[in-house]
Amino acid sequence: MERVRDVSELPKAHLHLHFTGSMRPTTVLELADKYGVRLPEALTDALTSGEPPKLRATDERGWFRFQRLYDAARSCLRQPEDIQRLVREAAEEDIKDGSGWLEIQVDPTSYAPRLGGLIPALEIILDAVETASRDTGLGMRVLVAANRMKHPLDARTLARLAVRYADRGIVGFGLSNDERRGMARDFDRAFHIAREGGLLSAPHGGELTGPSSVRDCLDDLDAHRIGHGVRAAEDPRLLKRLADRGVTCEVCPASNVALGVYEKPEDVPLRTLYDAGVPMALGADDPLLFGSRLAAQYDLVRRHHAFTDEELAELARQSVRASAAPEEMKGKLLAGVDDWLTQPV
Repeated sequence: MERVRDVSELPKAHLHLHFTGSMRPTTVLELADKYGVRLPEALTDALTSGEPPKLRATDERGWFRFQRLYDAARSCLRQPEDIQRLVREAAEEDIKDGSGWLEIQVDPTSYAPRLGGLIPALEIILDAVETASRDTGLGMRVLVAANRMKHPLDARTLARLAVRYADRGIVGFGLSNDERRGMARDFDRAFHIAREGGLLSAPHGGELTGPSSVRDCLDDLDAHRIGHGVRAAEDPRLLKRLADRGVTCEVCPASNVALGVYEKPEDVPLRTLYDAGVPMALGADDPLLFGSRLAAQYDLVRRHHAFTDEELAELARQSVRASAAPEEMKGKLLAGVDDWLTQPV
């Protein structure tokens, strides 16, 4: 078998990781036991077996089932110390995978009811991120995400709050949940507030629906990055537009397969995006449910798409360049990528 460099030692940035979805399975089980939470059988089986639950979110019923499992896991986060544990463990896992910079995505309204309200919840999250970053040495920031399933006025409230706390570690504003619900243009005002406040625009698009969703994110939300974006591969003109503008797609290949967007890992159009010059940042999305973390995404690209070490290094560079990391941190990580390539095989 041909020897290759260890992708867990390749310096990289992680730009697409959801908050609850970052949890370790053992943590969910322990917190569920602590609070007497009865988890759905499908989730318990997945957490104890290490096998991701069988999900297919390409229809609304399947997406509802995915969301139900996610919400069940989130219901185990009830105290500030639970948030602190989640963030610390997410940082530790990323460091093991070679990440030097993590932007973790969260909708604080989902945690507000158990943490004393929206502002207290956000402050608890930001404090946890600051502490974990200091204690582990991982560069770590927050991307606040609005929910497509909620009213656009809620998104505006979140955008204003995100801008208010930009000096506490918030670097971007996103839009998540089922992209078949809610038009991107309905949230244009919220994204305008965020951009005017200096935050990156990073909405989800081009996952459950096709290229039109990506175009909407560009036209209506002036996206700097696209969460997922893989369906852009179906439109060569859109690919050229992404490449020309340097808009990075946060591609999560294991997630795409787990949710039924593509049948097999080799079907994810990574090579199409790469060859078109579209910048990519590989992400784990929700490793709690999809079963693989950041380094595993690079392994998948190597095994199923025959990316060479030089190409994997370029993917790592693209993730760093698209991040909100300070220039000094970017330079350090990019130098580390070059060093990785000089390692003997």
